[in-house]
Amino acid sequence: MILSVYSDEHFMGEALKEAKTAYDEDEIPIGAVIVCNNRIIARGHNLTEHLTDVTAHAEMQAFTSAANFLGGKYLKDCTLYVTVEPCVMCAGAAYWTQLKRVVFGAYDEKRGFTKLDKSILHPKTIFSGGLLEEECADLMSLFFQRRR
Repeated sequence: MILSVYSDEHFMGEALKEAKTAYDEDEIPIGAVIVCNNRIIARGHNLTEHLTDVTAHAEMQAFTSAANFLGGKYLKDCTLYVTVEPCVMCAGAAYWTQLKRVVFGAYDEKRGFTKLDKSILHPKTIFSGGLLEEECADLMSLFFQRRR
């Protein structure tokens, strides 16, 4: 049996698919996937407009789905891939899940957690940003140009 090992770029590409779904639904185009043991166990995209819920961010949708899949609230062996840097709320929720890694695409200069305090994530969580940054940022730019 051959075990396929996917790259961070592959999983960010999957998060981008979720962001495109959000875009098509006239939601802010942010997408997320959660990976455990090289397998996507949860997907999410922004649903704040459809649910009329300011907390319905892509990451929050993915956290709930992953916890349900695993049968527990901790995601210690999981990686979150999200197309835009998490906000403070989502970074705080990531803290409580105890994610192993957070990988994001585009930096959010206005609302991203790294602008406020990088220690919002759990001390054991490793994070990195800028993966497929241009593709992630371009989708956001296109969305807001369309809205103007």
